[in-house]
Amino acid sequence: MTAPSNAPTPAAAATSEHRPHLDTVERAAATPDEAQPFAELGLKPDEYQRIRDILGRRPTAAELAMYSVMWSEHCSYKSSKVHLSTFGKKTTDEMKKHLLVGIGENAGVVDIGDGWAVTFKVESHNHPSFVEPYQGAATGVGGIVRDIISMGARPVAVMDQLRFGAVDHPDTARVVHGVVSGVGGYGNSLGLPNIGGELVFDSSYQGNPLVNALCIGVLRHEDIHLANASGVGNKVVLFGARTGGDGIGGASILASETFEDGVPAKRPSVQVGDPFMEKVLIECCLELYAARVVEGIQDLGAAGISCATSELASNGDGGMHVELDSVLLRDPSLNAGEILMSESQERMMAVVAPDKLDEFLAITGKWDVETSVIGEVTGTGRLTIDHQGERIVDVDPKSVAHEGPTYHRPYARPTWMDGLNADTVVAAALARPETADELRATALRLLGSPNLASKEWVTNQYDRFVQGNTALAQPDDGGVIRVDETTGLGVALATDANGRYAKLDPRTGAQLALAEAYRNVATTGARPLAITDCLNFGSPEDPDSMWQLVEAIEGLADACQTLGVPVTGGNVSLYNGTGEPGQIDSSIHPTPVVGVLGVLDDVAHATGSGWREAGEAIYLLGTTRAELDGSAWADVVHQHLGGLPPQLDLAAERALAEVLVNASRDHLVSAAHDLSEGGLVQGLFEASLRFGTGAKVSIDALATRDGVTPFEALFSESTARALVAVPRSEETKLVDACVARGVPVLKIGVTGTEPAEVAETGESLEIEGIFTIPLSEADQVFRATLPGIFG
Repeated sequence: MTAPSNAPTPAAAATSEHRPHLDTVERAAATPDEAQPFAELGLKPDEYQRIRDILGRRPTAAELAMYSVMWSEHCSYKSSKVHLSTFGKKTTDEMKKHLLVGIGENAGVVDIGDGWAVTFKVESHNHPSFVEPYQGAATGVGGIVRDIISMGARPVAVMDQLRFGAVDHPDTARVVHGVVSGVGGYGNSLGLPNIGGELVFDSSYQGNPLVNALCIGVLRHEDIHLANASGVGNKVVLFGARTGGDGIGGASILASETFEDGVPAKRPSVQVGDPFMEKVLIECCLELYAARVVEGIQDLGAAGISCATSELASNGDGGMHVELDSVLLRDPSLNAGEILMSESQERMMAVVAPDKLDEFLAITGKWDVETSVIGEVTGTGRLTIDHQGERIVDVDPKSVAHEGPTYHRPYARPTWMDGLNADTVVAAALARPETADELRATALRLLGSPNLASKEWVTNQYDRFVQGNTALAQPDDGGVIRVDETTGLGVALATDANGRYAKLDPRTGAQLALAEAYRNVATTGARPLAITDCLNFGSPEDPDSMWQLVEAIEGLADACQTLGVPVTGGNVSLYNGTGEPGQIDSSIHPTPVVGVLGVLDDVAHATGSGWREAGEAIYLLGTTRAELDGSAWADVVHQHLGGLPPQLDLAAERALAEVLVNASRDHLVSAAHDLSEGGLVQGLFEASLRFGTGAKVSIDALATRDGVTPFEALFSESTARALVAVPRSEETKLVDACVARGVPVLKIGVTGTEPAEVAETGESLEIEGIFTIPLSEADQVFRATLPGIFG
């Protein structure tokens, strides 16, 4: 169903009894002293005064609504933008070689060859997911998918990065069940494979769970679309779902404040999603693009119409006029400010040339997508909005969308950091396993812990293979999607973060998140090419949290430059804390989530993370050091967090990645698995359990070469390491490749279990001279934890 701009709509039909008087621009100028609820909308007194100064009068109610959402932390990045500029400053020309669209658009776009491009981005929907877990998570997926659509791409896969409170807290199950169902319900309904992510439990996230969603889309170079409104006389068209009362003020009320005022008052701000409407919207948009009837496009997410109109106009070369009466409504009682602030889902705004309008409307009509022409591009340089025949908005769109307040928040290294860093596992004299039985029990205890146990209880609720282009997915180290069926060209994605490391050192912690995701992409055989990030931190008004954010950004920018991978875009989520500022537990662990994109010339060569064949050699690449601060062992066995994170060596990471990528291409390895949380023993378990093929390993040579104890060899979380399974015919070539690039390489074992032992206990993981654990026993421990806790 379509509606031309002059058709009667619920907005126009609303009677004056719902609105005793309109707060027009004329009236605002005549009543300068009228009190306005700016504080309730999240604006500070000085921000409100700045708006008055910009306008030369008080704002109308509608203008106040627009400024409040667009100047919110979530939309304007007012506390972080001065630091986020570091990414651009440290992006070299060489790093831009494959970058088609960078920071500033709805999502970054990367050239992957043969005329193909991919667009990808990760964003947060943290606060809504605590208030209403199902809808918060579902609309988080929907929002990031629309960002990808708006770039002109077909969405092809999603990922999710989830962090919840302690597993034994009475509220955790509520959030977990809701979020997992929301992610799966929305993504599965869209027909998008969920190819990877993370699931972490920690008490620091108890009142502030993290729900970060990533989407990747595929397009040809010539199909890129940008968000701008140019061309005087071009029409502004709103299409998709109708505008309702859900999500009003979500960006300013939910995403830019804490929960100190209590949950119930926040509930109306959570959006409600309809994935089936979104699926239709995807196909409709793709047909509109193919017909070349769209000049510019913007999805409606945070800040709704306020954002779409002001950003399109600000990015264009003129202005825009909108008739608010033409907006199709689900609720006719909404006032103008509510219509402008509503974050109702599944909506898009397009700029269309007049001579292509009929064709545009015919396509949306074909898909039964409701459409209304709500305005046009002007040459005034102003954004004007009329409602019921009266002018209620007259602003410079740049002042709304791009020239909001910018803060240089005070920040300083927290006073509690010295004590935290001094409290190492050595200084704390934590008891370590020494006997073979103690090492065996510790290995199984970590394997069954919530953060290391199998995530199949979650991932089995997601469709990982719909569309038929998934080459690798959870639980492999990275997800791999085929882009071109003819050549096999494809991409790999991995997302990582370790909040415990970032708590100990936010700069190094952010760099380690990048290094791990970079390494995980390389284990699949893909060449790391670009990154997206979602920076989850506490209140920017707390100097401790602000210091953590600044350190993470600067560290990430430096590491990207060293590894040669640009940041293409991302998200900042602040105010993730409810504690007293200045305390060690004021907020969540600083959690910079990093997603790395890599390219595979042919996904048929992608390398999985588990060994399939018996009799292949197992090699350990990299060096092991006695690094247990912040480790899974310290957490699970001793509930300890202190000291410094593992040593970072980006040169070693780059060299390791080169070996892994080339070894995969040349078929030198049949499996590759990075080593990170849980250390060597966890990696051995996961690689063995992947396809039920055991391993016989000796760590004597490793302990001697690297000067570590058997315990440290098994549980240390040193970085720049990976396990690979190598066919016997390729061992010499693999070793030569490592030596040529200066990557330490050591043969530590062989895949499979001796036939006589298989007959007795089945496949097993044997650490010679220490323990043997049947895979049947390990598998039971590995898969029982989450179903046992959450049912």
